[in-house]
Amino acid sequence: MTDKLNFALVSPERELFHGEVDHVVVPGAEGEFGVSPNHAPVMSVIKPGALKVMHDGQVRRIFVNGGFADVTPDGLTVLAEDAVDLADIDVAQLEQDLKNAGDDVRDASGDAQREAAARRLARLEGVKAALAR
Repeated sequence: MTDKLNFALVSPERELFHGEVDHVVVPGAEGEFGVSPNHAPVMSVIKPGALKVMHDGQVRRIFVNGGFADVTPDGLTVLAEDAVDLADIDVAQLEQDLKNAGDDVRDASGDAQREAAARRLARLEGVKAALAR
């Protein structure tokens, strides 16, 4: 039995993380769940929230905006629709982006433009909520 979990976090743009960790907490659609080495196989839909990666006493928090988590005998793979390391967030810029996105929703000239702006606003609000936790 191994004492490390093989973990990969992939978004459509790039692989954000790949390596061995101690534990990962996933924001599953039916509630958070932890994955440690030798976890039973499971697949879950991910809701927007903070993925917590624990390794050597450190916790890395990564916002994921939906996707899937797949636990196999080989480890955990998270396929995220969108992901950003919360340590990289500039809070002042996030506040400005939230204001701009709210303005974009209000000023949208059509349904498609309004829906796109609303999706962006919801993502930014999710990042802000994850930072607050």
